[in-house]
Amino acid sequence: MTSVTGDHPAADRTPEPAEAGYSPVDAERTVRANRAWWDAASAGYLAEHGDFLGDARLVWCPEGLDEDDVHLLGDVAGLRVLEVGCGAGQGTRWATAHGATAVGVDLSAGMLARGRELDAGTGLRAPAVQADAGRLPVADGWADLAFSAYGALPFVADVGAVLAEVARVLRPGARWVFSVTHPVRWAFPDDPGPGGLVADRSYFDRTPYVERGTGGEVLYAEHHRTLGDWVRALSGAGFVLTDLVEPEWPDSNRQVWGGWSPTRGRVLPGTVVFGCRLG
Repeated sequence: MTSVTGDHPAADRTPEPAEAGYSPVDAERTVRANRAWWDAASAGYLAEHGDFLGDARLVWCPEGLDEDDVHLLGDVAGLRVLEVGCGAGQGTRWATAHGATAVGVDLSAGMLARGRELDAGTGLRAPAVQADAGRLPVADGWADLAFSAYGALPFVADVGAVLAEVARVLRPGARWVFSVTHPVRWAFPDDPGPGGLVADRSYFDRTPYVERGTGGEVLYAEHHRTLGDWVRALSGAGFVLTDLVEPEWPDSNRQVWGGWSPTRGRVLPGTVVFGCRLG
């Protein structure tokens, strides 16, 4: 794997790692590293991907799956909606524009600052709070719906704690929809070209991808779960899986985003979207 921003423009202030590979990392160091990494990367991330993501769209993945086309959330008008790992709040802004009472939560103050800039530019406010997804500052049963588009979940060591928190803040029967990197991609090098089509490690190796600095400090971390791991974690938190979407790469999408590309996307799934209901 490589970090999800791909090649960073000059506005990105993330430190160059001295080493990158697969090694154990605990929950505390994961949170600390990813908060600092996303704070530093926020401006560069939007400079590189902002046009694709839009300011008030809900784009589920690098394949370009747009909520206005696929309606995975359904009608959100009148609902209380939580976006987990909201980044700059594009999804929260989308939900607000569609009549929801929406709020976002994100670990990174830098990403939330970029969100306030988008608020000012669009005239659409996306209320957001800085918090760890494992400690959501939301009352029990407040939300009618929760969603996450590549937010928080790939970057946490204890996904069970996050899912338990999402379950806590949802009312009974409410829906939870989220997208993450397709687990099968972890068996392949993060190469957007033909080299990324040949598996070079075990799909069943759950060792996190970690970037470290010159002193061995953790700069960035992503965590791998198999499809079975995800299903068991969801069930353990009280969710019932109602849908599983593996977006196909559309011919109209010619962008390269890190390891995502037309070359790989036409052969390998890059994203999985889980649709769930709190049982």
